[in-house]
This record gives sequence, C-alpha cells and structure tokens, in this order.
Amino acid sequence: KKSFSSGLTAMEKKLAEYKCNTNEAIQLKLVRFPEDLEDDNTTFNPEYSHQVFGDDEVAFGYKGLKILLYYIAGNLSTLFRIEYTSKVNEKFDCVEADDVESKIREIIPPGFCTNTDDFVSLLEKEVNFKPFGMLLHTYSVHNEEAGEDITYQIYKADMTCPGFREYHERLQTFLMWFIETASFIDVDDERWNYFLVFEKYNKDGATLFATVGYMTVYNYYVYPDKTRPRVSQMLILPPFQGEGHGAQLLETVHRYYMSSPTVLDITAEDPSENYVKLRDFVLVKLCQDLLCFSPGKLIQGFNQEMVMEAQQKLKINKQHTRRVYEILRLRATDMGDAEQSRSYRLDVKRRLIGPYKKKQRELAKMRRCLRPEELTNQLNQIDLNMQHEQLEESFQQLVSDYRRVLERLAQA
Repeated sequence: KKSFSSGLTAMEKKLAEYKCNTNEAIQLKLVRFPEDLEDDNTTFNPEYSHQVFGDDEVAFGYKGLKILLYYIAGNLSTLFRIEYTSKVNEKFDCVEADDVESKIREIIPPGFCTNTDDFVSLLEKEVNFKPFGMLLHTYSVHNEEAGEDITYQIYKADMTCPGFREYHERLQTFLMWFIETASFIDVDDERWNYFLVFEKYNKDGATLFATVGYMTVYNYYVYPDKTRPRVSQMLILPPFQGEGHGAQLLETVHRYYMSSPTVLDITAEDPSENYVKLRDFVLVKLCQDLLCFSPGKLIQGFNQEMVMEAQQKLKINKQHTRRVYEILRLRATDMGDAEQSRSYRLDVKRRLIGPYKKKQRELAKMRRCLRPEELTNQLNQIDLNMQHEQLEESFQQLVSDYRRVLERLAQA
C-alpha cells in the first residue's frame, strides 16, 4: 500500500509540472514595427482567462507553454501560435493534454496568420489602414518617454462601414482577457453604436493609426419617440491605460448624445467600480459649470431643478445627477466646520438609508400577514445598530471616493 501512495505522489508531481497558468502563458502584443516582435517590453498579459480556460485559469499538458496572440496595431490582423518546451505523451502518461488551440480558435475569428513571415508582410500593408466611421473628437496627450505630444482621435462607427464588421470581430476578443464578465454582442442588431479611439503615429514618414480602445452603446427605445443609450462595454487596451483615454471617450460619447433631441439620458449596464469612478469624474467635469450647481444652491440641498437641467443639457439621469450633486457639495463644504460637515453627512446618509427604509416598510407589511415565528427570522436580519455602523462605513467610503474624483478634477 505504502509504495502505491508514494508512487502516486511521484506521478502527481510529474503531472503538476505540466500545468501552466493561462494568464501568464497568453502573451499579447500590439505590433507597429517588425522589431516589436522580439521586444519583451511590448508584451502584455490577460487579467482574466477563466471564460476560455475555466475557473482555475490553467492549461494542462505542457511545460513552458506560450500562447502567442499578436495583433497589428491598427487593423488588428492576428498572429496565433502555440509554443512549448514539452508536452505530455499519451502513450506514456495515459493522460491527454488540453486542446489549447481549439479553445483559442473559438474566440478569435478565422483568417489569422500562423507564421511570423506572413504576419510581417501584412504589417507592411498597415499604412493603408484608416479609422472607421465619423471623426468626433481629436485630443493630444503629452508623452514623457517620447518627449512630445501624441495625437488621438475618437470615431463613431457602425456595421455599414466597409471592413468594420471583421475588424470588430478581432477587437472584441480583447474583452475576454480584460473584462471579467465579458460577452460578445449581436452585431446584426442595428441599435448598437461603436465608439473607437485611435492613436496617430509616424512610420517611415507616413501617418498610421493604432487602436487604443473602444466603447459599445445600445440604444434602448423609450415610448413614444425617445431613446436611452446604455453603455455596454468599454475597454482601453492595457498599453494605453492610465493616460486619461477612458475619460476622453466617455465625455465624447456624452457630448455626441447631448446634441440629439431624441435622447432622454445615458445609463450603463452593470458598471464596474472603475467605470463608476470614471463616470463620476466625467459627469462632475461636465456639470460643475451649470447654474443649478453653484455653491449657494448646493448648500440648499438636492432639488428637481438639478435633475431637469442635468438631463436636458447633458443627458445625465437622476441617479447619476444625485452623485454629482454630492461630490460638488463636498467640494463646497468646509468639512472642518462642525455645522457644515454635519449637514453634509445627514444629507448623504438620508439617501443611503433609503434601501433600509424600504426594507422596514416591507417588514411592516409582513407583520400583518406572517406568523410570529416567521417574523422573528426576518427581523433578526435587520439590526438597528448594524445599520448605523454600515451607514457610517458606506458614508466614509463614499467620501474617500468623492475626494479622489475632486483631486483628479483639480489636476484636469
């Protein structure tokens, strides 16, 4: 018996050597120049690969596994190759290696290269690539490394743009690696709008365009003659993150819809924490000059005028307007002054307590129709002391989030 168990662990040890973390194995690149292929500094890795490789994000059966997914910076033509130093041998180990290739093929569209020479020859044609759709906004960002200003452009595209459908298929594969709950959208539905960010760069005296990121927005119909655009997915590719492109993109999208009389307001689908922070910053930046948000009016509290003005002028919905109000009111409040800070705290907590109040109303209803022993279970869930603690905690968290937005605003 003993020898069997030690034999098993030797086998397990051997098999464990053939497990690779797929977030490390997958190597992504956005290639502008042939030398980028050999340069490790241009490589980046996924944050997530669970949608393709399962919850533990592991590929079994290989040592030194590398899954190369290289994209040409502009039109995203793809090179896909798998490399490894060794692979389990079925005859010898009685186990089969994962079929990594077919898993990747499921999410990347057909028509990719499998060898580097083909990819490099496609790179030479990249000079012909131009952004899709209509130019909405141009801005520049000072780049420390290059020591110069780099120009970026935001375009609005749709599926009628020649070549855009195929390009979008390649672009959306990035969602799987960087958005935890990503899914591909139904591109045949004409209610989708696509907003794309490109960088202009020079190569051998020509101007080329590199893909930076994008946003998809779905236009919901609101009776009788309005629409409510809902932000679905937004991604700035990792090499460009932290440079302010997300804020430029979101503000540009807001400005695009602001000019449309049929748009009611803009919402978002299941927003991430990072997106909420970004949205707070952009909306506060847009709203801070509205008359209804002047310091004198902020101190008097949240009102219907703010809701109306933010919606009509900037297409911001009521819930988001309330957050904007709280952030701007924090800026106008001297938190060192006991009276001012108490008034602010009460104002925000009154909103935070809303969901609790709703629960208590539901309980009162239950009291009328539940047996006593069922009721105690329900009541035990809502303890007043806990409420106060939770409220205070939520309030402190909000204030620190709000302060970060105001710091960023002060630097903008």
